[in-house]
Amino acid sequence: MTEPSATGKIAIAAPPEKVYSLVSDPGALAGMAEEYEGHRWVGAAGAAVGAKFRGRNRRGIRRWSTLSTITDADEGKRFAFEVTTVAGLPVARWQYDIEASGDGCVAVESTWDRRPGWLRGPTSLFTGVWKRDDANRANIAATLARLKAAAES
Repeated sequence: MTEPSATGKIAIAAPPEKVYSLVSDPGALAGMAEEYEGHRWVGAAGAAVGAKFRGRNRRGIRRWSTLSTITDADEGKRFAFEVTTVAGLPVARWQYDIEASGDGCVAVESTWDRRPGWLRGPTSLFTGVWKRDDANRANIAATLARLKAAAES
């Protein structure tokens, strides 16, 4: 796998299992993320490899949905999913790596932009984000800060 297009990490004074339970729950994740605001399971009832969920996303007045397939669900260590458009075109991979450290853990959130070159213009117009990597770095920093607050409360 290539290097992520955006990534960030944060130390959290909570056990890895607690942090994992937050990032692997699409409902809880919606409360911490910048653009992602909710989900609906598609033929599944929980976070397991192969499970799919339709994500609802928002940036200002712009709204869009995606389809995500969970690819990694290693409790306390890694949670990841591949995102596609509703038409099945690749959009991104999102991954949360958690490593025990001292009295807590370190959480790393990373994303890989998977959009084909020809799809970047239309999706940027639709979402209002022209510098996706920069926006994702800012979104990741905000999400990780909220994850830390939620896990440590």
